[in-house]
Amino acid sequence: MARFLLPASFALLFASCATDERHLVEVSVPDQRMAVYRDGVRIREYPVSTSKFGLGDEKGSKQTPLGAFRVAKKIGRDAPAGTVFKSRKPTGEILPPDAPGRDPIITRILWLKGLEPHNANAYKRYIYIHGTPEERAIGTPASYGCIRMKSADIVDLFEIVGRGASVRIANEPLRR
Repeated sequence: MARFLLPASFALLFASCATDERHLVEVSVPDQRMAVYRDGVRIREYPVSTSKFGLGDEKGSKQTPLGAFRVAKKIGRDAPAGTVFKSRKPTGEILPPDAPGRDPIITRILWLKGLEPHNANAYKRYIYIHGTPEERAIGTPASYGCIRMKSADIVDLFEIVGRGASVRIANEPLRR
């Protein structure tokens, strides 16, 4: 009987197709906070910033959409904290927290896909959870639609949740 071994590249390919069904990320717009749950148990909480333009999913609105989402793509693994991304590609530039006059997407990107009719535009609108150099504004509505986090926090979140993890953005307080 012949035995076949899968090359490591095939095993890695199949492993990368797995989706994260253990984690839930909840974002509270009024609290400007995020809680992360593993198998229903809260394991982390972070301050965040949602849109300064309010809530919605209309194209061009710069608003944060509400409802159920999945992490569609994870971008930036192993990039140094502060790495600037343009069109989801690292530029080679690295910014420190609160760099003056700059507000790019930095460090890591979790690209969200809306799962409901009222948030179906989120993926095409490039709604992310991502790092920001504007860390002094975290905890207040300051974004252009995305969920912003401090660089250290998005690195931590990126390592915890996988592609396919559930995300819920709500206009209500976090569950206690």
